[in-house]
Amino acid sequence: MEIITGRLTDHAQVKTLKDGRQLVVFTVAVNESYKPKDGKRVEATNFFNCSYWLTTAIAKSLTKSSIVSVCGHIGINAYETKNHEFKANLTFHANTIKLIAKGTAPNITNAGVPMDTQKDDMPF
Repeated sequence: MEIITGRLTDHAQVKTLKDGRQLVVFTVAVNESYKPKDGKRVEATNFFNCSYWLTTAIAKSLTKSSIVSVCGHIGINAYETKNHEFKANLTFHANTIKLIAKGTAPNITNAGVPMDTQKDDMPF
């Protein structure tokens, strides 16, 4: 089991597969910084595409910029494109999700429509 802790880059989404099964998908950004031998601080961000299969009810709690700790395992998805190219990507299959801090809620007008006029100063 692996554990990653970071911020959600966007609101989680519920996806429905062709066979009718549903899953929650979201991306976690994990920041790290370190000093190599030259002493110059290096900052890096790794992005983990996550999937959660146990229940879709959690999706509404996983909002942009929330801090989460996710426990699970890394898997690989291999596929062939329409151009017959073979591709692969890594996915983090979550078994448990712990919400550490709630992220920003979308701005809602009185009519219930999200406002797109405000700038989001979050880098992701």
